[in-house]
Amino acid sequence: MQFYTKGDVTIRYEEAGSGFPLLVTPGGGLNSTISKWPDQVFNAMEEFKNDFRCITMDQRNANGGESTGPVQVDDPWGAFADDQLGLMDHLGIREFCFIGYCIGGPFALKLMERAPDRVVAGVLCQPVGHNAKFPDSMYDSGHDSWGPELCAQRPELNMATIDAYLHNLYRLDPDFVYSVSRDFVRSCQTPMLIMPDNTPSHSYEAAMEVVELAPKAEVTVYPWKEQEDVLAKTINQVRDFLLAHQPAKAK
Repeated sequence: MQFYTKGDVTIRYEEAGSGFPLLVTPGGGLNSTISKWPDQVFNAMEEFKNDFRCITMDQRNANGGESTGPVQVDDPWGAFADDQLGLMDHLGIREFCFIGYCIGGPFALKLMERAPDRVVAGVLCQPVGHNAKFPDSMYDSGHDSWGPELCAQRPELNMATIDAYLHNLYRLDPDFVYSVSRDFVRSCQTPMLIMPDNTPSHSYEAAMEVVELAPKAEVTVYPWKEQEDVLAKTINQVRDFLLAHQPAKAK
């Protein structure tokens, strides 16, 4: 168990393996924590530790985790990116690959926007995005579950602050991927691999729109996670994609 502190933010992180750096964030929405890896569709820390220096973290203020900091109402997606980039700075890492599950899809795109010279390739696994049939799926889970639990632990917080935070996460740009605009995705030159899902929060329509818009986007087969042989081939596709996009000096 390791910690990185910058100002009033403390981030818990773990590492496994060696090689070119790969930052991986598990799913779980705002409760994205290291402890959730065993429950993911596949455990990236285990799968890729023989090929990469894998780094993972509890996201700021995730219930059940040990990363803490202000509830950044004014720039919530930017605050997550600051935490992730700050951890890479702390570890002395300039360039890295990124895999984000679930809420990690918007994380990936925000990192590409904030640090296009540092994120050399990104994988969006079951990415969160707008689902026309369930437009408030992410907002509702934050309001009904994540927020009340966090407030119970942090007496300085209240649900008015939580709702303002959730509004800025999910309702300011509500009809796409939340963290960046379509214009940014059209202009993004970072190679990315999309692994679509289709649930109320993991929007198939938003994932496929990223594939259509991003000039260097690739996509896995869909569905890919239900059959063991297809899952195994898809994991190998992810590995090959990441290895292919390492800087030449790292190969």
